[in-house]
Amino acid sequence: MPLVKDGRPAEDTWTTLADDAPLPAVGAVIVSLARWRAEREALLARGGPLGVRLPSDALADAVAADLARLALVAVEFPKYRDGRSFSTARRLRDQHGFAGEIRAVGDVLPDQHQFLRRCGVDSVELPAGADAEAWLAAAGPMSVAYQAALGDGGPLGLLRRRVA
Repeated sequence: MPLVKDGRPAEDTWTTLADDAPLPAVGAVIVSLARWRAEREALLARGGPLGVRLPSDALADAVAADLARLALVAVEFPKYRDGRSFSTARRLRDQHGFAGEIRAVGDVLPDQHQFLRRCGVDSVELPAGADAEAWLAAAGPMSVAYQAALGDGGPLGLLRRRVA
């Protein structure tokens, strides 16, 4: 799948493994939360870059204790209108201090790109058949926002209060 990282096309250096796929000796891998729980020690002993894919019904707390060992957390969007993974990404950054890559995977729309970024998502694995140009166009700056974001000066409501 094509990848957009920090608003630009990027090469995906990660391999997403199925739960029954053999674990490669080298390379960056993303495993499901179920596989992470079942094979945690073996995955950590491998020593390569490791990522975990969180389903939308899993909370950030599911991997919080191991975030220092993870280089990437992929948050799933089973449907574009399912917003639980926005909250998961935000909690990974705000409450758990995760400094690694957060990747959105699944059914996401270009219109959601800025909202993903505002919640701490670094990269988006584009859905099959997605128009990469639409994603790149959506990566432009958002001039006005009504909610607070990570690394932001504040929402429009706070700006109005400062000016008044």
